[in-house]
Amino acid sequence: MANKHYPVQFKADAVALYRSRPGATIASIADDLGVNRETLRSWVRLDDERRGVSPRPTRAVSATGEPAGAVEQENAELRRRVRELEEERDILRKAARYFAGETRW
Repeated sequence: MANKHYPVQFKADAVALYRSRPGATIASIADDLGVNRETLRSWVRLDDERRGVSPRPTRAVSATGEPAGAVEQENAELRRRVRELEEERDILRKAARYFAGETRW
């Protein structure tokens, strides 16, 4: 695949667009512009270095848009519920075996 050469102004505009949208991801901006995601990411990094600024902080967000902490808490609750249900299932299996063993017609 041939390397594409983008004008300097296009690169600057792409980085500015990314920075102007706080909720946007590099992937979404790159897809909108028809640019490879890694290409846009490298432009943003170069701009950060040029400005002497640390990279834009990323906040962990789930696919549904919830903060990662809420998702982890929900996962922990769901795991507890799964353990409870597995215990109940095992008790019912043991009871079924016990009663099946008693019935000898």
